[in-house]
Amino acid sequence: MNINTKLLHGYSVIDKETGSASIPKYQTSTFHQDDVFHHTGYNYTRFGNPTITAVEECIASLENAKFGLAFSSGMAAINSVLFMLSQGDHLILGKNIYGGTYQIVTEFLTRFGVKHTFVDESDVSAWENAIQPNTKLFYLETPSNPLLTITDLKSVCHLAKKHQILTACDNTFMTPIHQQPLDFGVDIVIHSATKFINGHSDILAGLIATNDEKLYSTLKKHQKALGSILSVEDAWLLLRGVKTMGLRMKQSVKNAAKIADFLSNHDEIKSVYYPGLATHPQSDIHQSQTQSGGAVLSFELSCEDKVADFFNKCQIPIVAVSLGGVESILSYPWTMSHACMPEEERIKMGVTSTLIRLSCGIEDCDDLINDLENALK
Repeated sequence: MNINTKLLHGYSVIDKETGSASIPKYQTSTFHQDDVFHHTGYNYTRFGNPTITAVEECIASLENAKFGLAFSSGMAAINSVLFMLSQGDHLILGKNIYGGTYQIVTEFLTRFGVKHTFVDESDVSAWENAIQPNTKLFYLETPSNPLLTITDLKSVCHLAKKHQILTACDNTFMTPIHQQPLDFGVDIVIHSATKFINGHSDILAGLIATNDEKLYSTLKKHQKALGSILSVEDAWLLLRGVKTMGLRMKQSVKNAAKIADFLSNHDEIKSVYYPGLATHPQSDIHQSQTQSGGAVLSFELSCEDKVADFFNKCQIPIVAVSLGGVESILSYPWTMSHACMPEEERIKMGVTSTLIRLSCGIEDCDDLINDLENALK
């Protein structure tokens, strides 16, 4: 199946018991066992539930993976991967990383004796030069959040395999529709399904996909033991949301490309970060491993004094933490997604006080551009 068909038919979409066209919400914490020595596949929802299983089958299908796992949030999925590391291990990450990931690595893993190195994710040689004898994991995020920096998946994965290092990639921005990291050699793909996969800004969810059975078994154990299973209600809503992801992403990406072009030619904009633009420094690499520029872009206003006025004047996008909804969402990384980072670290990675992130929704693009134009006056 092609990807848009998989969204509707690539996993369990019909209830086997009743023929229902929507997998039911198995709203139960536990399951009766006729035989005390055996169960029918489910015995406690923290260990598994038919509604949640359908979600896990879904992400496996969309990412061309053998195994899928569903978690209570994107951070729960990220933590389950990072918690595979042990005392004395070393991991390498891109320096332009999501603020929540940065916090876990710098504040939590260090307490357990896990070392880390941040590198320029766009430079393959930087990944190689940072390798140590105890390096166990490359953690990738492409495009990065919020500066949309690109990592060469094929080259970095080749390097990792050469040194027997695992690779994990946060694929939230691109979704499985536009980028499938496993096909380039990545071992583990992570999603905050709170974002584009669900697409309605009404649940929290995280997803993992892998082709490695041993990794799957370890991550499944983490899912159970850490109690980070996705709730049944959110699993059902996610199954509803994913069905329209193809249509939603098509419009969102179209809007992002037009808005990036508009902002690139505006006098009040200092910089635009969008890998769909030919002026993006890693545009060629991005286009070689994806099917679009994505639906997220960031831009810098000409000066900090105009930030508050810009947000106050914008009428259509909501101003919020998060991204990937049907509505366009403006975010201010300085005080939102990256506020947990020390100020000097934010500045070092390029998250300045004039940087704004826009997640494009499915509105009419002319209305969005007119609204942005008015806010920039």
